[in-house]
Amino acid sequence: MQIALFITCIGDTFFPDAGRATVEVLERLGHEVVFPSEQTCCGQMHLNSGYRPEADRLARRFVNVFGEFELVVSPSSSCVGTLREHYGIENVYELSELLVRRLGVEDVGASYRGRVVYHPTCHSLRATRVGDAPLRLLRNVAGLELVDLAGAEECCGFGGTFALKNADTSSAMLDDKCAAILATGADTCTALDGSCLLHIGGGLSRRGAATRPIHLAEILASR
Repeated sequence: MQIALFITCIGDTFFPDAGRATVEVLERLGHEVVFPSEQTCCGQMHLNSGYRPEADRLARRFVNVFGEFELVVSPSSSCVGTLREHYGIENVYELSELLVRRLGVEDVGASYRGRVVYHPTCHSLRATRVGDAPLRLLRNVAGLELVDLAGAEECCGFGGTFALKNADTSSAMLDDKCAAILATGADTCTALDGSCLLHIGGGLSRRGAATRPIHLAEILASR
């Protein structure tokens, strides 16, 4: 099956390995992954900041670039959520939901050594509604010890422009999230959104913690 990759702005800039891992996982399963070079932003940041006309133009561009594909995958539940919830674009999927719900795959043949904690991001819970798809995939990774996170559904404090406009509140929320992650003894924290991993990773780094943030796609691509 041919699947188009939507890399997203943060993915392209800060988490290119997540995009490459997404391709590797899908190609391992026998799919052809294509990358339309005309792609740009989904418009989420514009929409969140009140620039609806600019966001609408970007959404129309997305349709023009990706409309011909039956399936579009993205390593970002927040961008997928924006496209589906606000613009009704139905052919785009976050990686874990594409694997589990559309392709019927829960074991991608991955192997990863370490204790891992999964942080369910706000958009994955309430926009894309991926449910337990990421957990099903993680439970089938050889060598991986999956541990529970207290207060898992609590926001990490990023929230896009929220972290900029409400820095003190965001930092307090991040402190709570980092404390919960460190209490698990995990050496890896994974999630579906690079933005949240960037935020959490900064908090862990400032604490001098050894726990590292890594995108789910990178774990699934590990052999």
